[in-house]
Amino acid sequence: MELLVLIGPTGVGKTAYALEMAQRYQCPILNADSRQIYREIPIGTAAPTTEEQQLVTHYFVGTKSITEEYNAGQYERDCMEVIHELIRQRSTLSCSDSTPFAILTGGSMMYIDAICRGLDDIPTIPTDIREQVKTLYKTQGLQGLQEKVQHLDPAYWQIVDPANPQRLMHAIEVCMVTGGTFTALRKRKQALRPFTVRKIGLRRNREALYDRINQRVKEMIRQGLVEEAQRAFAQTGVLQGKPLPNSLNTVGYKELYQYIQGELSFDQAVEMIQQNSRHYAKRQMTWWNRDSDIQWIDLIV
Repeated sequence: MELLVLIGPTGVGKTAYALEMAQRYQCPILNADSRQIYREIPIGTAAPTTEEQQLVTHYFVGTKSITEEYNAGQYERDCMEVIHELIRQRSTLSCSDSTPFAILTGGSMMYIDAICRGLDDIPTIPTDIREQVKTLYKTQGLQGLQEKVQHLDPAYWQIVDPANPQRLMHAIEVCMVTGGTFTALRKRKQALRPFTVRKIGLRRNREALYDRINQRVKEMIRQGLVEEAQRAFAQTGVLQGKPLPNSLNTVGYKELYQYIQGELSFDQAVEMIQQNSRHYAKRQMTWWNRDSDIQWIDLIV
């Protein structure tokens, strides 16, 4: 049976395209966006609306709280359970194997990889190594982590979010434990899956994509992104001095936190959200351009 994987950079138009295809094939949508999983932040994550979710069955949209920890490993386990059930249900129907049983779509590269190829067997990180990396972060800050990753794994540096200390620290830990690169570890043998994968990628020329991203950020502000962020910060204790949880350590909320803290003006925060969203789109395309299995569709409208 076939799993249709629909990918593309943030703001390219995956949601509308996925809805159209899911209705055509009469199959559900499996969300592979690591932030749309959190129910309290639908505006900043551009999650499918209630109306859109009523058109087609969606999985993994708004199923977790921002106070919960969730990662790609847990997603792989949970999503594969759903996939096995969907395949079981499809096998009882007289459907062609070439008709997708589901559409997997989203912009989180590791979530997509977790389902298509399986996650690598990451080694256990000894306590002393973890403490060394924590000390590096405490003494040299984000810049120290960035410089370390650039030195240890230049290839991973090209695709990692440079403002995400957790991702940077994890890569450094793996490099220190294995003596190699995190990139090399991620290229191990693909896991066996009970389905075939067909990948379709959506892309636009850079000027058009960046304009869509800029306009989408403005629309998020009009929809109430600032108020949504304030509620999320209050719920997670950020306004009382707690650090940003991983669920909010993402574009949109990081910049608004700086605005609320008085580190950025409102206009500066909006510009930074737009800029960092554009940078994220570029990293996504860098990641996917290495995948020769993707059939690209160039969108014009």
